[in-house]
Amino acid sequence: MQQVVPTYAPGTSTELLERAGELATLVESLEAVRSSSRGHVVLVGGEAGVGKTALLRRFCEEGREAARILWGACDPLFTPRPLGPLLAVAESAGGELEEVVASGVMPHEVVAALGRELRSRAPTVFVLEDVHWADEATLDVLKLLARRVETVPALVIASYRDDELDRRHPLRLVLGELATSRPVVRLKLAALSPAAVVELAEPHAVDADELYRKTAGNPFFVVEALASQAEEIPDTVRDAVFARAARLSPSPQQPVEAVAVVPQRAELWLLEALAGEAIDGLDECLTSGMLASEPAGVAFRHELARLAVEESIALNRRVGLHRQALVALTDPPGGGPDLARLAHHAEEAGDVEAVLGFAPAAAVRAASLGAHREAAAQYARALRFGDRLGPAERAELLERRSGECLVIDQYDEGIAGLEQAVECRRALGDRLKEGDALRRLSEFLWCPGRTAEADRTARDAVALLEDLPPGRELALAYANLASTCGAAMRSEEAIAWGERALELAERLGDAEIAAYALATVGVCEGDFEKLEQSLELGRRADLPERVARAFMLLACIAVERRHSQARRYVEEGIAYCSERGIELFRLYLLAYRARLELDQGRWPEAADAAASVLRIPRTSTTPRIHALVVLALVRARRGDPEVWPLLDEAWALAEPTGELPRLGPVAAARAEAAWLEGDRDAVEAATAAALPLALERRARLLIGELAEWRRRAGLGGAVPAAAAKPYALQLAGEWARAAELWTALGCPYEAALARLDAEEEEPLRHALEELHRLEARPAAAITVRRLRERGARGLPRGPRPSTRRNAAGLTPRELEVLALLAEGLRNADIAARLVVSPRTVDHHVATILRKLAVRTRAQAGAEAVRLGLTGQDR
Repeated sequence: MQQVVPTYAPGTSTELLERAGELATLVESLEAVRSSSRGHVVLVGGEAGVGKTALLRRFCEEGREAARILWGACDPLFTPRPLGPLLAVAESAGGELEEVVASGVMPHEVVAALGRELRSRAPTVFVLEDVHWADEATLDVLKLLARRVETVPALVIASYRDDELDRRHPLRLVLGELATSRPVVRLKLAALSPAAVVELAEPHAVDADELYRKTAGNPFFVVEALASQAEEIPDTVRDAVFARAARLSPSPQQPVEAVAVVPQRAELWLLEALAGEAIDGLDECLTSGMLASEPAGVAFRHELARLAVEESIALNRRVGLHRQALVALTDPPGGGPDLARLAHHAEEAGDVEAVLGFAPAAAVRAASLGAHREAAAQYARALRFGDRLGPAERAELLERRSGECLVIDQYDEGIAGLEQAVECRRALGDRLKEGDALRRLSEFLWCPGRTAEADRTARDAVALLEDLPPGRELALAYANLASTCGAAMRSEEAIAWGERALELAERLGDAEIAAYALATVGVCEGDFEKLEQSLELGRRADLPERVARAFMLLACIAVERRHSQARRYVEEGIAYCSERGIELFRLYLLAYRARLELDQGRWPEAADAAASVLRIPRTSTTPRIHALVVLALVRARRGDPEVWPLLDEAWALAEPTGELPRLGPVAAARAEAAWLEGDRDAVEAATAAALPLALERRARLLIGELAEWRRRAGLGGAVPAAAAKPYALQLAGEWARAAELWTALGCPYEAALARLDAEEEEPLRHALEELHRLEARPAAAITVRRLRERGARGLPRGPRPSTRRNAAGLTPRELEVLALLAEGLRNADIAARLVVSPRTVDHHVATILRKLAVRTRAQAGAEAVRLGLTGQDR
């Protein structure tokens, strides 16, 4: 058994067993912050009741003299309060941070103020507890802070229940994005071992084996069962909680019930309003350990206990308590009312009028803070009572909720809501708003790939609105139809509709519509100047979504045509979207970054960027298609396995849309993978339908790429005249000029492939050298065969044997580092052993984790053993 460390848990004398390793990691992380003044992040995960809070309290209690402690806990409201956990932190810190959080600014502004506060006193331990309950704005703060953590002298710790995260949980998206960040460490708390349960059960004369069987070693289950003093082991935690509550005298029962209906904690003034004179029994509740006293009020020691008690309260009593809480919170003694809490209690109290009053207002507040998920949930709460509303009011709520759903990628809900809104507007005979709702519905339908419906609905909106006096709704409908046509590469039609939108926007003086339409026309014409104008127009008018879209479109065409500018658009766009919580366009930009890294020969970075997109489960198909293509091409070009499952998924997403921008990249990737495998028939299958469509749409780059793969595979057919350079040069047999142009564009792989058409030995050797540098094994093998056909001798063998022998492709130095890492050495110890700098070791460890496709050092050691890498000669 590991070292036993006493816990910090009011009202109990239990011990924190089997957590010495986790405590040591936290201590080492804090020491690293103190010695370097560079921040670290520790993510502490585990199932409900596993002891995350006890571990963090113990660590903070022991480290209180060495560091300042700032502690914030997330509210378990059905719809969390925006920036809820930061309110307590800001109140504790005071000064600028308190003013900024109270003023309701955007998350990136909160992070800026928080950074200044953390720099003001070093070191600081900043704890965010239970972030699985966090609102979207708080998650944005955590994400942005983690990205910048090395600039502040703070240890940031976030705890969460990993057993409550489904694949679409917003926290899972944040964890996925932080997975490869160097200053981020994860701790996974496991349940107690049977030996630890025996030790805890010994003083209670309890059958420890039975206790372990029924609790599976969950510390909370174990402690609650033992605290119940029942002779028989309770079957569930609920039974354990009830047994403890039953031991209280009648007077404290009312405070326990009052606290149970208030998520997270009850302030003393609120508890007095709910429990009245019975609050005198509070001391017994605290002494028993049923409740714990905190600076902000009184709370259950564990949320599971609170839920168990809340469910046990008689319905009429529970509704009455929520009504009392609603009245009390409407006029709190300090500060303004919390709309999210009011909406929660209004729903639980069954007060329809209050729900319809507070929930939409709470949604507006959440959206203003960038907490769009919470905004959508508040609108959904109001809509649960929507049968009390008239059709116009109901349609308004449906449209508002759908607008939030668009931002957070909840397309099924958003589409269903807008379809209802259209029916409401139609029933009212409100043709103007019906047309506008149809336009919104068209925007929704396009993203998940329902392109035919999107186009039809966009045209229905225009037809309906053109029968009415021209106004903003018609201009938006024109702009949307232009965007829909542009996405399908029907450029002439898109430009025509876009110019109509621009003309009407100019008459209306509407900057938003002008920026929208100008960007669409610009991308269809390949006109960077118009796209830049759209970007600047959006900036001047403070239109974040229009600026983000302009960045996305600039990056899209720059990655295809102007690599020298692409990096700036991609990086500036990602930074802009990240700071403002515009996740949809940020996802596109991440996918374009992956493609740019691929084209410029930075394949490890390309794979990492693509993987970061694939870890984010969104409904929008285009970014995922691009990421799947990039990752598949990296694997295909390196000769790695699992290429075709990625391409099959990409094709399954693209094929139903019938749109060339989604179909074309997949078809080209499938053709390349087939050519590398020597499968001529598969090249034919991949290009047969895509090339005619590219010719029809006059997509010159895609025409050239598809035609070139067919030529390389020995497939016949006329050489298309519409191919763009440098493909046109290759198709015309001018491989040297094509290679020069590819080199000028910064595309080394394509330049090497162009040289494969040479008859002379020297250019082929040049190609082989470049392909070896890129670790492009299949193409290098093709090149070697062509050289040998020409009688070449003394050909280089490519990557060093020690790198090729191991499945992960580790270099000799990386193998040395891995062996020491597998022994459990820290980076500083490895650096001393190898006589290199700690920063160099940090870089090697990060590379090893990426190549082994693992996230932690422990996983790397296990994978090394599985692959047989640690025993190799170094």
